[in-house]
Formats: sequence, structure tokens, C-alpha cells
Amino acid sequence: MSTPQPGPHPAGARSGWTGDIKVIGGGSIGGKAEGLVRIAREVLTELTEGDFPEFAVRVPSFTVIGTDVFDAFMRANGLMDVALSGEDDERIAHAFQQGVLPAEHLGALREIVQASATPLAVRSSSLLEDALAHPFAGVYATKMTPNNQPAPDARFRRLQEAIKFVYASTFFRTARGYRTSLGRDDREEKMAVIVQEVVGRRHGDRFYPTVSAVARTYNYYPTGKATPHDGTASLALGLGRQIVDGGACWSYVPAYPMAPPPYADLDERLNATQRRFWAVNVGKPPLPDPVRETEYLVECDLDDAEYDGSLDHLVSTLVRGSDVLRPGRRPGGPWCVDFSPMLNLGTLPLNGAIQRLLGLAERATGGAVEIELAIDIGADAQEPARLGFLQMRPMAVSAGESFLTGTDLGAPGVVVAAHQALGHGRRDDLTDVVYVEPGGFDPARTRQIADELGEHNRRLLESGRPYVLIGFGRWGTSDPWLGIPVDWGQIAGARVLVEAALPQMQPDVSQGSHFFHNLIGFEVFYLATGRGDGTPIDWAWLEKQPEIARTAHVRHVRTDTPLDVAVDGLQGLGVIRHA
Repeated sequence: MSTPQPGPHPAGARSGWTGDIKVIGGGSIGGKAEGLVRIAREVLTELTEGDFPEFAVRVPSFTVIGTDVFDAFMRANGLMDVALSGEDDERIAHAFQQGVLPAEHLGALREIVQASATPLAVRSSSLLEDALAHPFAGVYATKMTPNNQPAPDARFRRLQEAIKFVYASTFFRTARGYRTSLGRDDREEKMAVIVQEVVGRRHGDRFYPTVSAVARTYNYYPTGKATPHDGTASLALGLGRQIVDGGACWSYVPAYPMAPPPYADLDERLNATQRRFWAVNVGKPPLPDPVRETEYLVECDLDDAEYDGSLDHLVSTLVRGSDVLRPGRRPGGPWCVDFSPMLNLGTLPLNGAIQRLLGLAERATGGAVEIELAIDIGADAQEPARLGFLQMRPMAVSAGESFLTGTDLGAPGVVVAAHQALGHGRRDDLTDVVYVEPGGFDPARTRQIADELGEHNRRLLESGRPYVLIGFGRWGTSDPWLGIPVDWGQIAGARVLVEAALPQMQPDVSQGSHFFHNLIGFEVFYLATGRGDGTPIDWAWLEKQPEIARTAHVRHVRTDTPLDVAVDGLQGLGVIRHA
């Protein structure tokens, strides 16, 4: 076991650069772990004692299991055949659980659980993760383990199961589909694993941070006075899974933290607020299920957080009879998780810390960047909040000159027009359109719709036909009531994604999700329509196109001539036109 040597420790006991960084085995430590080392050496060493007196800022202690251990595990257990077999995820996961980790590294792994009895996050760190061109964000698994069983042997078994699950996720359907779309051979990928302490504290049977945050220096959908370079941040109560999986969270512009959110009215704002949060289950162990990523996670509601005393800095309360939200937790009215006490009243200067860390991260990476943080706020106001810096990855942003105007969105032949669009450039090679039919759309059936889309995607991939995909709500959300919970393997052949809104489904676009981040790196054009801006989808024209295939909720059509797709990412405009 070796320990990379960091740069000098910065001044100030409250801004330590990191806990211990240890490496087990040889080979690469992977993209995600490299990012953590860069945070420690190039970002946090720039902090001084007076920067954040209210926070103890650090990279939580972690151990990296190098890719040589992965290679040895695969060889010794003869797992490559099943890994490349195309079997479903569960069968692959079960096969990997039967494997035995290399004996020469078991002692070092056991030291991890003997050194701590707090929850651990077992995270992927592959060779391909967090690259600028194709970041693979969220494609592989992260598994939490409570690490609180009285017997060290039991904690050690759970850790081994989590490591083998992350190894197995290298070959799950989503990962295979993503690599196929990039023209990558499955044999190219190798997996390192990060074992890292979870930021947070115990509240009865729950362990979680008070706040998780994902922040970016570039904002694809600025509103009001904001510009793209003002950035964006998303905050959520509990584990960051709520944000990165596209769940309900609070998004704002760090340069304008008190700017009103882009909701039509107070009811829409309250309906969009976070109502549930993720925590590690540190209570009674569930029935063993080592092939399930959320085995040791639990989804809780706001009443649980209130009981834990976690809402003081996070919510506003609707004052009955006045239709006004007042910062703070008050009796009598519904809560809105809008972080107003921190952002508007400054009860904790989190926004200033986010801005400073974004600036340092952007300088370290030399361009636009995304960071992930977790903040644990204690009950003692004199105790600094613990701020864990969990991840830093570069962002791909639009380049070139602007070439669309609002007039182009109203020109003849427009099939889709959007004032919110991602990407930059044109395509004229797409004749296939797969769309969710609006007439019978039911948010209760979004999981079934995702499976139907996977079947259409499989056929089109096999025939080598890229396509336009049109649906409702957030693509890739983990919450089926906010959109269609597809994974990359179910839409890997799509080169244009259109996100439409319906009266019963109008969530804010999600910039904090792993799905969204991969979409950027994959150079898929993304158009969002229908949020009160009057931009259309010409459903009548789509219905007239020749039908190739149909399932219960999804229709696949093919046009006689290629569609003209143009996206101006500098202005956030997008249009799809027919001849």
C-alpha cells in the first residue's frame, strides 16, 4: 500500500487539504481518483486560513484500488466471458459476486474497515471516467455500505461485495451501450475503485449530509440577468444522488443567489420543491441483496429531516393567508426546500464558498468545470460545518459563432423549435424519429415507456441508423414522475434529444445530473420546449410520416428526406425543420 504525497499543507486548521490518500495495487488509479488528487494538490492548497472560517474544507479520506487488482480479479475468476456475453445486469452482477478478490490485497482492504466504523462510498474510477471528450459520468456504479456492523468480518464482507459490484458495473447494459456508441471496445476499459468515507452524521437509523451540491462554471440555460459564464449550482438535502440522478432539487445562479426562480407562480414553485431525500441506512440491516446498488440506501421524507433537526438552514415556509414564503422553518404552512436562510439571509455563507471553489477549480483545469460537494452542518453554531470536496471534472462547452435567431424558429417547415438548447452546429443526416405519443401519455407509465424506447433503440442501433428522440419531462431522471427514467443503454443511438413539457409534467431542466453531463460530452443535440415560451412541436406533421414501428406508447417514423437540425448553443436556440 502506498500513499501519494500531496503538496504542502495550507495555512489554517479549518481548511485541511485532505485526509489520507492510499493506493492498493498497481496500474492506473482512474479518472475520478486523479480528479480527487488534483483537488487536494491544486485547489485546496490555494486556500488560506481566513477564506472559510465557517467551514472545515477537505477531500474526505479515501483509498484507491488500482486497475491491476481489477485485471487480476478478472483473470483469476475467468469472468471475461460472462462480462462480454451481453447477459442482463443481474446475471453479470451475480457472477462477479461469486469471484474472489486477489488474496495478496485482502489484508490492505481489511485495514479500511478496521480503521473506521462510519459509512463508506465505494465508487468507480475507470480509465475513461471524467475525460473531457466523453466523461462517462454516472455510467458506472457507486455503492454505499454502512460499515457499522459490530463484527469487523461482517464489515469486510460488505466492502468486498461493494467492490465486486462496482467491477461488475463495468459491463452492465448502460456501460456497454455507451461504449458501443463511442466505438470503444469493452476490453479497453479497466476499473479502479475508490473507497471513501461518506460526509455526514448519524440521525438515528439515517446517515447523510445536510446539503449536497453540484456546481458549474458554465450555465447552459441562464435566466434573467445571468449569462452562461455566471455558472449554476444545484443544492439538495441529503446524499447527492438526489441531484446527479435528476431528482427534484434547488437550482440557482451563484452570481445572483437571491434572484427569483423561473417559476410561473408560487404553486409551481412549491410543487417543484424537494420532498424526499436519500440517506445511508445505518439501522436494522435489510435483507441481503449485494447485486442492488441501493441495498443500503433509504429514501426519507421532510418529516424525517425535521425530526433530525436538519431543516433550519434549508427551507422557507408558506405563510397562510398571505401567499408569501418566509425564510426559515415555521409552524403552520408547507415548506419549500429553497435554501433561502443560507442564500438570502446568510445564515451560512455556502454560496461564497461555492464561488471560491469554482474559481479555483476552473483555474486548475484550465476551462469550464463541474464540482460536487457535501456539507454537514452540526447543531453547535460554534462548530465549523464540514465541507467535503467530492469531485471535479472538466466540462465541454459550445464553441464557434452564433448562427440562429428567433426568426429561424418561426420559419416554414419547423417540426421542433426551442429557446432552450444544448450543443452547437448542424446535422442533415437524420431521417428516423422516435417519439412518445402525447395523446395517451401517462406519467405513471414512464418506466414502461423507458423499456419501449430501449427496444426501438436496439433495432436502430443494429441497423446503424441514428435518430431524433422526442419525449416528455426530464430524460434520464431517477424520479419517474419528473420524466422518463431511461439509462444510456436505452437511448444510445439518439443524436438529437427533445424534451417537451405537458401541463402535468413541467419540471425545470436538470443541469446537475450525470445524464446531462454525459449528453454534453457525447455531443448530442438537446432541445427543451414548451415551458411557456410558445415554441412548438408539430405533432400533426409527425403523425403523417410513414410508420416503421409502434409500441404501446412510442412511435417510430421515417421521413422521405433528411431533417435539418440546427442548434446555436451560444444563444440556447434550436430548431428541427423538414424539407
